[in-house]
Amino acid sequence: MNGFAQATAAEWVKIRSVRSTAITLGLFAFVALGLGLLIARGFESGGPKEDAVLPVFFGLLTGQLVLVTFAVATVGAEFSTGTIRTSLAAVPSRGRFYAAKMTAVGLTLAAASLVVELASYTAVRLVIGDAAAPLTEWWTIQALLGGWIHLTLLSLFTAAVAVMLRSTVVALSVLLPVLFLSSQGLGNLPAIKPVVQYLPDQVGMVIMHLTVPGDERFGRDYGPWEGIAILVLWTAAALVGGWIAMRRRDA
Repeated sequence: MNGFAQATAAEWVKIRSVRSTAITLGLFAFVALGLGLLIARGFESGGPKEDAVLPVFFGLLTGQLVLVTFAVATVGAEFSTGTIRTSLAAVPSRGRFYAAKMTAVGLTLAAASLVVELASYTAVRLVIGDAAAPLTEWWTIQALLGGWIHLTLLSLFTAAVAVMLRSTVVALSVLLPVLFLSSQGLGNLPAIKPVVQYLPDQVGMVIMHLTVPGDERFGRDYGPWEGIAILVLWTAAALVGGWIAMRRRDA
């Protein structure tokens, strides 16, 4: 096993050995599934068939706030407690340490997002029945794939921001209000929409069928995969920023 693999394995041990990991990810699943089922019970068929995925993503995007909290806390805890010094003593190469931490956190986020999304989709299908989005249709697969990528990359983006800010509290104080307020519809206000629609929490809306290009009020100026490409750029920029902060600042 090379140095990077060993460092990644060590980061995974840190994540799974902390009790809050199971609690936070369990809360993410509870919120996503619970809200998805609640909305599904009031869902009425008859509209566009793409609307049948709305209960799934309304629950997931609300639960996303919990997932972001997990990502930020997992990374920021070492800075807040000072254990970052011990970690860097064990892995002196800051680049390797940072890459290992982001890899471990990213894989955990990807696994949790995938499991909860599929569970939510299955549960909503059981409630909606024939009106549910069929998994045999490409638009359903595209929405689920895009939603999974959105949840994973947005949470990884926030983890990288936590490295730059070096504090769980500061990072959450900045990120949660922005993500919450955007999800409450501020991103659709005409005065700020031309800019806000390109923020990382907004660019996945098209692929999840929560809006469509061309809609006068809620539409975006880009397509589904263009939105995901923008999120990839945001995440890459945050990861680079975190790497620079890790290399240049004292522990």
